This record gives sequence, C-alpha cells and structure tokens, in this order.
Amino acid sequence: MRLTLYTDYALRVLIYLAAKENDELSSIREISDTYGISKNHLMKIIYQLGKMGIIETIRGRNGGIRLAMKPKDINIGKVVRQTEEDFRLVECFDPENNFCVISPVCGLRHILNHALAAYLAVLDQYTLADLVADPEKYRMHFSKQAGK
Repeated sequence: MRLTLYTDYALRVLIYLAAKENDELSSIREISDTYGISKNHLMKIIYQLGKMGIIETIRGRNGGIRLAMKPKDINIGKVVRQTEEDFRLVECFDPENNFCVISPVCGLRHILNHALAAYLAVLDQYTLADLVADPEKYRMHFSKQAGK
C-alpha cells in the first residue's frame, strides 16, 4: 500500500497545524516554505481539507488557516480515505477496466482486498493527536527550520 503525495502533504499540513499553539493561524506560504512544497499544490489540499471541515480558513489581512476540530477528533483513516483518489491496487479492482485473463481463477484480488481492509483498519485506530504526541518538540523544530 502506498499513499499519494497529495495525501502525504495533507497529513503534513494537519500535523503542522496541530503543532501550533492556541489555534494560532498559519499561512500557505509558511507551510510551503517549511516543507518545500509548491504553494499551488498546497492550495488544492487546503481547499479540500476545508471542504471536509477539518480546517478553517480565515480571509483577510490577518487571516490564515487552522484546525477546525481538535486533533483527537480527526481520524487518520478517514482523512486517508477522503484524500486518496482510489485504492485500486491491481487491475482487477476496477471491474470496468479489468482485462486480466486470469481473473476468474485468481485469488490475489481477495487477498489484496483483505490487506487493504487491514491497512485502513489500522489507520482508523489513530487520530491526529496520536501523530503529534509532543507539540512543543514540533514547535521548536519548526522554529529552527524557519531560522535557517
């Protein structure tokens, strides 16, 4: 199983925001500079996370972004399901485009389906709070990165 960069970056944004103190606002530029990620790519991610209700965006001169929920209420499995395009691990996961000649006798699809379900079940056991166990350590790290 492998996550797309889109999901990876979405999780990084959430970790970054969770590490902020007292709902402090962040900017796309700040996050982009911290991780070395394209601002345009981040804007798409921020937009989707906002539509999902996980972050809120505040417009205006003193605006920015922050979590809209407590980190303990943001389930990692749910975020991954909503940010990944699809979970078709092999051709036979897509019935409309399955041209595999061994599909009728092959058991791989069922095994991979089971593996995918287990993968997502593990992610469902964790929240954003679990990923940011020591926010102070993250804040110190981010401030050192900004001072480069």
